[in-house]
Amino acid sequence: MSARFTAIGDPSSLPDGVAVRDEWIPMPDGVRLHARIWSPTASSGPLPVLLEYLPYRLDDWTAPRDSERHPWYAQHGYASVRVDIRGTGSSDGFFDDEYSEQELRDGEAVIAWLAEQSWSTGAVGMFGISWGGFNALQLAARAPAALKAVVTVCSTDDRYDNDVHYAGGAVLGIDMAAWGATMFAFNSRPPRPEVVGADWVARWTERLERNRPMTPVWLSHQERDDYWRHGSAAEGYGDIRAAVLAVGGWADPYRDAVLRLVEHVDAPVKGIVGPWSHQYPDRGLAPGPSIGFLQETLRWWDRWLRGVDTGVEQDPALRAWINEGEAPATYYEERRGRWVGAEAWPSAATTPRTVALSSTRGGGDGPLVVRSPEHTGVDAGRFFPFGNATDLPPDQRAEDGRSVCFDLPVEEAFDLLGTVTVDLAATSDVPRATVVVRLCDVAPDGASTLVTRGVLNAARRNGMDRADPLVPGEPTVLPVRLVSTGHRFATGHRVRIAVSTSYWPWVWPHGTSPTLTVDPASSVVRLPVWTRTSDDDVRFGEPERSTPLPITRVAPAEPLPQRTVTHDVETGEWTLDVDPGYGGGRVYPDGLVFTEDARETYRIRTGDPTSARASSRWSIGLATATWGARLETASELTATADAFRVENTVRAWARDGDEGTAEVLVAEHTFVDDVPRTSA
Repeated sequence: MSARFTAIGDPSSLPDGVAVRDEWIPMPDGVRLHARIWSPTASSGPLPVLLEYLPYRLDDWTAPRDSERHPWYAQHGYASVRVDIRGTGSSDGFFDDEYSEQELRDGEAVIAWLAEQSWSTGAVGMFGISWGGFNALQLAARAPAALKAVVTVCSTDDRYDNDVHYAGGAVLGIDMAAWGATMFAFNSRPPRPEVVGADWVARWTERLERNRPMTPVWLSHQERDDYWRHGSAAEGYGDIRAAVLAVGGWADPYRDAVLRLVEHVDAPVKGIVGPWSHQYPDRGLAPGPSIGFLQETLRWWDRWLRGVDTGVEQDPALRAWINEGEAPATYYEERRGRWVGAEAWPSAATTPRTVALSSTRGGGDGPLVVRSPEHTGVDAGRFFPFGNATDLPPDQRAEDGRSVCFDLPVEEAFDLLGTVTVDLAATSDVPRATVVVRLCDVAPDGASTLVTRGVLNAARRNGMDRADPLVPGEPTVLPVRLVSTGHRFATGHRVRIAVSTSYWPWVWPHGTSPTLTVDPASSVVRLPVWTRTSDDDVRFGEPERSTPLPITRVAPAEPLPQRTVTHDVETGEWTLDVDPGYGGGRVYPDGLVFTEDARETYRIRTGDPTSARASSRWSIGLATATWGARLETASELTATADAFRVENTVRAWARDGDEGTAEVLVAEHTFVDDVPRTSA
């Protein structure tokens, strides 16, 4: 099989000394996975191998990103391999679920196949961001003999409490719905005819018949059970034998995993956390500054796959960026701040500072009632920031006004590095409640910048694997763990702890609106204060990448705002309308015209938590002069007090012939799933 992209297959478009080819990798059951392999043209012998293993289509969707790093690794003496997961892209078979047993068994088979090739030394490294970072870590926990090292970026070790489904045991309305809808649309895309041949429409139709929405599956596991334990590296850190480099960003929701991995993994492990969003930190996407990430990974690969002493073992256990306090903004091209290094994590340079909420401004007047309006959270920003103009949270003053706030004056500047926790002594009037705590940096002019936040479904206060309803009127302690952060508070500012009972659409509301009575005298916040003031010698090179695939962006015919919030005063309905901004339309060098249009809409009415509604619509097209495919999906999540309802539809059309050939409807499916609410 030859590569299809002229821009990839043509040696003149690749870095000097790099070649590319495509292969079918056979699985034990006869299914073949589609792989692309970049390697140096001149090699004196077998090469160590790097693997990236994803469901996102190497033939088109990830091709620009792939072209930045896989050829770069080949230039530096590695065979770098990109594989599409079973049932995605042009790989054979059918996709069943994220991080399924089938996916991981196939991953082990891919690693074994790569290790056995004559051009391979038998030493394999695995890297990836998000999904690819997840399964790299999951496969490391399965400890295949050939897997020597991994680089996991913006991923997690905890599929239940640190992914797109639940946070603190509460349903993540913004991504439980939206990401399920996204994957339903993504998994409905066809294989490429240039790869699979003339029967591509039949293959696509069969794939569409087998494709099922995943949101109902995720909602049917509302506590941390075996479904979530599967694939969660946190269930057995000691199983990991490969050397782990874990990388995250303060604007990414998965950053806690970096600190946990550095703390708990027994194999060689290092962590890096920068100011970044959900992106590779060399790509120049906001917020920066970017770093020479590929050079850092090369040091990792050379040490653990070649046995070269590159000094990585002498690096600090954790290299972390501490943001300077800045005015709130939905976009920062670069954050101000500095790098620090911790020789171990937890670090002796971090000292916990415990403050009773009764000693703060706003906390000294006895018990306080928290009953937030349902639309609290509309200024939360995007769950997964990608560097777009509206991704980050705006000024939090409106959100603070919908919350109960406790302010701690900053008399002397200090740094936070690590995890903030808040123990709220509270009484509820109903058995089910969710509490949200935000930590904000309030400037002297009143501007409120979100630093971090945490969520707790009160039923999970004794553990994520159980459900303990509150006893109305009975005092209890709600331990809220905020997502880790690195931030400097300036003298004259205030540390604000804002407490709310709603956070839509991040958190799906319970069927009734709770009222919490908080006792500040019995409630405390613990701040991880970084005490080392001397400058750390943490340095990174400037970013390097191969020249990306030359694609042409296609502007939408009717561009819409990235993010709008509207309020119908008459009905009391609040609407958040979002363009997820995954890439839009583009034209590839081989002539493929790829179109992508998506919209997410979240609605809720004041005073009615059961009015919450999350909708997603996708339209995707792929077309060349000789074939075309088009699909439309619609997904909607609603809930009563007793059950969730998930509705998904897909329609797909194919043109199997030259331009002008009529397209034919090849599939039309509707799925309606009702899932009982147990404790979420």
